[in-house]
Amino acid sequence: MADLVSIKQRFGIIGNSELINRALEIALRVAPTDLTVLITGESGVGKEFFPQVIHSASARKHGKYVAVNCGAIPEGTIDSELFGHEKGAFTGAVDSRKGYFEEADGGTIFLDEVGELPLSTQVRLLRVLQTGEFIRVGSARVQKTNVRVVAATNNNLLRSISEGRFREDLYYRLATVPISVPALRERPEDIYLLFRKFATDVAVKYRMPAITLDASARNMLERYSWPGNVRQLKNVAEQISAIETERDITASILERYLTPNSKMATPSVTNAASFDDLNTEREILYKILFDMRADINEMKQMLYRMGGYGAMQPISKEPRHEVAALLPSTASQSVEYAEEIVDDVPQPATKADMQREQIIRALHRNGGSRRAAAAELFMSERTLYRRIKELGIEE
Repeated sequence: MADLVSIKQRFGIIGNSELINRALEIALRVAPTDLTVLITGESGVGKEFFPQVIHSASARKHGKYVAVNCGAIPEGTIDSELFGHEKGAFTGAVDSRKGYFEEADGGTIFLDEVGELPLSTQVRLLRVLQTGEFIRVGSARVQKTNVRVVAATNNNLLRSISEGRFREDLYYRLATVPISVPALRERPEDIYLLFRKFATDVAVKYRMPAITLDASARNMLERYSWPGNVRQLKNVAEQISAIETERDITASILERYLTPNSKMATPSVTNAASFDDLNTEREILYKILFDMRADINEMKQMLYRMGGYGAMQPISKEPRHEVAALLPSTASQSVEYAEEIVDDVPQPATKADMQREQIIRALHRNGGSRRAAAAELFMSERTLYRRIKELGIEE
C-alpha cells in the first residue's frame, strides 16, 4: 500500500477507487518482469501513466523510455519510424536512420494506439516480440534489440480481429498481461478529488482564487457520465476557472459546461471505438442528406429556368399543387416535371453505399486531399484511409 501511495504522488495519479488501485497494483507486480503488457481503456482515462509506472519500477528504469503514438504516424512511413531505414531506401532517405526499437534498446517502448498499426507493420512487430529481431527498411541485415514492449489501445481488438484488421497472434503476444483502466464514470468517488486538483492547479498557476462547488454542483459533477473521461473533466475545471467571475459554482453554472447529450451517468460501455464509429456514420449520413437536398433544389431551379421564366427564384416550401396554382401553365409543367425527376433520382441502397458516395464527394471537393476530406467528414486521416480500402474506393 505504501508503494501505491508513493507511485500516485510521484506521477500525480489522483483517486482511491478499487478499480484504479487494482490496475496500479497489477502494473507494479508485472514491472520487475519483461512480460509484454497491453493497457486498454477508453480515450482520456490516463492510459499513458501506466507504461511510465511500469518502466520506473522495472530493472530497465535507467534505460531509455520511448513513447510512440502509432495512430499519428502515416502508414507509408511507420515502418521506417519504428525499425529505421537505410540510405536510399526510399525517396527522401538521404541518410541511414535508427528506428524507435533500436533507440530503445535496453529500455522500454510504449506503443500507444497500437490498434491503428497497418497489417504489414503488425507482422514486423510480431517478429520483434517473438525473436527480438528486426530489419531496417531497405536493408537485408537482421538486427537484434532488447526492449520491453508496453502497448495501449482504446479499440476493441477482438472486434478488430474478427474484422480482419488486427492479427490474432499479435494480440495474444501483446496481451500477456492485460491491464484495464476504468472509465471515469466507473469511479465516481474520484471525480470530485480530480476536479478539485485541476481547479487548484489552475488557481496556483495563474494566481487566482480557486473555484469551489456547492452541494448541488458536486452532486451533478458526480452523476454526469463524462464521455471524455479525465481529459474532459480537466477541460471543464480549467474553463470554469478561467471564465467564471463567481468562484462559488452552483449546479446551474456547472451545467453550462457539460455536453448536453450526455447529462447523467449511464451503464458502462467499454467499447469506446463503437461511439466513434457511430458518430462518424451519423455525420456522414447528415452530410449526404444535406447534399442531396442541395442537389434537388439546384435541379428544380435549372428545370424552372428551362421553362423560360428568367432569373433563378427561390424554391417555395409550399406543397406542389399550391406552387403550380401561382405559376403560368408551362411553368407549372416544369415544376411538375422536376418533381417527377426528383422522384426518380437513384438513392444509395445501403449504408455502405451512402458512405462511399459521401467520401467520394469529399475527396472531389478537396482535390483528392485525404487530410482535407477527413477534416470535412469529422474523422481521422487514418480512419478515412481504412474506410476507402473497406469500401473499395478508387482515388
